[in-house]
Amino acid sequence: MNTDKPVTPPLTALRCWVQGRRIYLEINDRRSVSFPASKYATLIDASQSELGKVQLQAGGRSILWETIDEEIQVDDVAHNRFFHTAKATVA
Repeated sequence: MNTDKPVTPPLTALRCWVQGRRIYLEINDRRSVSFPASKYATLIDASQSELGKVQLQAGGRSILWETIDEEIQVDDVAHNRFFHTAKATVA
């Protein structure tokens, strides 16, 4: 009896783009996902021009903003895992 789970290919982005302050990904599992820049402290402070410089890396497994030194794993976004959180506001 084989108890090995079937190997599923990693989730990858086929394309990514920015619209306003939201990042969109078209994923290889035939869905699109998006998240607000405010989910990541580095992105919340980025200018609109800097946000627009997003690019796919590692065969679509991550998205990168080289100029602001932020890399996010596509699999994390696809599963709503946001490891970087927005900066806390000081009252």
